[in-house]
Amino acid sequence: MVNDENNDCHIYYVQTTKTKKLNEKKVAILILIIIILFALIFIAKNLIDLIFTSKDYQAQILAIQEWEKAELARKQEEERLRKLRIPKLTQEGKENLSNIYHSEQKRAFLTFDDGPSSVTPTILDTLKQENIKATFFVLGSRVDALPETAKRIYEEGHFIANHGYSHSYSAIYSSPQAVLDEFNKCNESVKKAIGVPEYNSHLFRFPGGFPGGPYVDIKVQARELLSQNDILYVDWNALSGDAETTKPTVEFEMQRIQETVSNKNSVVILMHDAQAKKVTAEALPQIISWLKQNGYEFKTFYDIIK
Repeated sequence: MVNDENNDCHIYYVQTTKTKKLNEKKVAILILIIIILFALIFIAKNLIDLIFTSKDYQAQILAIQEWEKAELARKQEEERLRKLRIPKLTQEGKENLSNIYHSEQKRAFLTFDDGPSSVTPTILDTLKQENIKATFFVLGSRVDALPETAKRIYEEGHFIANHGYSHSYSAIYSSPQAVLDEFNKCNESVKKAIGVPEYNSHLFRFPGGFPGGPYVDIKVQARELLSQNDILYVDWNALSGDAETTKPTVEFEMQRIQETVSNKNSVVILMHDAQAKKVTAEALPQIISWLKQNGYEFKTFYDIIK
């Protein structure tokens, strides 16, 4: 006789064991699936981060490259402008200077002798406001005294020409070589002040002007010596009269400008940059206004020495 109760228990036990093992297998599979999912999520996240990081890195590289290009372009432009501010005497420049007083178009060269001085900033402020460039025939001794002012003249685009070092007639006109020495000494002062070792204006104005006077023979010989050293000279054909009287007024200077400019097309106007001539700085806005009204275009010797 078969014991059905015992068989039922055995069957139940077997089924329970199988069910338990099946459940454990399912749980293991589920855990494995979960682990795989987390791994995939982790991998995907890292891939995404890597992609974005790579894009950010590439963007940074591109930004750096663009900055380097812009910086190179900026430096090249600075160098181009720096070179443009260094006068280079050519045959064309020599011919231009020989024809300085001849022009089909009306043009005015504003020139200031004897600076820099305490008045120079006022002159520069006016020129900057009017957007006009001028030419400064500086003295080396004054450049040594006010190097920052000389540097401002240069950096604001004005032409720095040479008026010798001392302005002492007995010293500068002691010999033709003394004239050249004064030019060179002044030029060294300018180079140091503006920080441009290769600067040379190639342009000199004799203190007191070239023609006439007790030193005319020395000047003639000095002119030849200067020419042999690629140095030109220029005087003027109009003036403000600020050296003609000890106490000039704005009205007096305006009258002298109008009288000496007259109907000339090309005018090189003599003015002075000195504390004793501060009325010239006061008259400058009116001088500029009058020249504009009469159709003059303003030039510097950058337009000539090239």
